[in-house]
Amino acid sequence: MGLMQIPRKVDYGLRAAIYLSTQDRQRNCSLAEIAEHQGVPRKFLEKIIQGLIHSGLVKSKRGPDGGYALARAPGEISFREIIEALEGPIAVNVCMDQHMSCSHLPRCAMVGVWHEIQRRVVEVFARTTLADLQGTPWQPLVGSSSLSSAA
Repeated sequence: MGLMQIPRKVDYGLRAAIYLSTQDRQRNCSLAEIAEHQGVPRKFLEKIIQGLIHSGLVKSKRGPDGGYALARAPGEISFREIIEALEGPIAVNVCMDQHMSCSHLPRCAMVGVWHEIQRRVVEVFARTTLADLQGTPWQPLVGSSSLSSAA
């Protein structure tokens, strides 16, 4: 069975950001430390962190106390921001990209379903912040107006 998957780049980027969110904001973490604690390949993580720096979500410092830290408080950084910083706008199907560019759109019976899935997925990512995940191995974050009501 095929799976709809979050790209590895996004998974690792979220892991790194969650790790940084659990650290003192005044402390800079080395790339090696983040990679080791999150089980992420260091070379790949280096590219991912650069994307997060470029988007203003992570800051870097050079020197003996150098490393990486979140640029804002964990409660101010959403999963959506991280995902879009690394992969661009979220689209659950090609017809849900920014341009709605599918040639089948005028006659597509599925566009309503894709649109609702898109809306709900983006909503969950937008309202889930790094602070929501601090110190919890896993807890469902869905409520009555979320994906659970779609079933």
